[in-house]
Amino acid sequence: MAMEKAKLSKFANNKGVAPILTVLFNPKDLSFSKQNTWNAKKTPKQDTPELEFSGGGTASLKLQLFFDTFIEKADVRKKYLNHLVEWTRVDPKLKDSTTKKGRPPEVRFQWGHIIFDGVIQSLNQRLTLFLPENGVPVRAVVDLTLSETRDDKDFKKQNPTSGALAANRVWIVRDGDTLPWIAYCEYRDATEWRVVADANNLHEVRRLVPGTTLLIPNV
Repeated sequence: MAMEKAKLSKFANNKGVAPILTVLFNPKDLSFSKQNTWNAKKTPKQDTPELEFSGGGTASLKLQLFFDTFIEKADVRKKYLNHLVEWTRVDPKLKDSTTKKGRPPEVRFQWGHIIFDGVIQSLNQRLTLFLPENGVPVRAVVDLTLSETRDDKDFKKQNPTSGALAANRVWIVRDGDTLPWIAYCEYRDATEWRVVADANNLHEVRRLVPGTTLLIPNV
């Protein structure tokens, strides 16, 4: 069963809106990171100071996307890359309620059951293939970093094929998948892997067979 293609779109009205950019090849991996701020208290009589939590940092997602227009002989910049660049620029229609200044739009990355809403923190493009007859670029590699603007707990997860709300979800195991990784992608908490194992009566939890369909219960 082929995994559906990853998509990137502008985020508005609580959903991804056109144009929706569909990648040629799905990412081989996704890199999530999250930082919290801890301040050290002054403790002159202790070797190790006490740490005081002062706030959570923004989560980020790093990914690499591939776009290709070779078959249709179209300029990959016009069909895909220009939209990405536009989403990094200030949109005067999106005004901050306090400063009244515009800001770049939010975007949504969606791949299977993974949904990440954020803003483009960094964008790097590489044109890798050109038509020999006129030099038009038809293939590009994009390195993208998104900074999260809303916690995924703020919205209910959706079935990626129908868009309908799902009581339970499924995960198709791929090479290299582990239960902690699946739990992190689904719940943002790798320690919830036992929930997935119990729901699927898994006993060999360290060895997952690619192609296996796992039930992902709500927690």
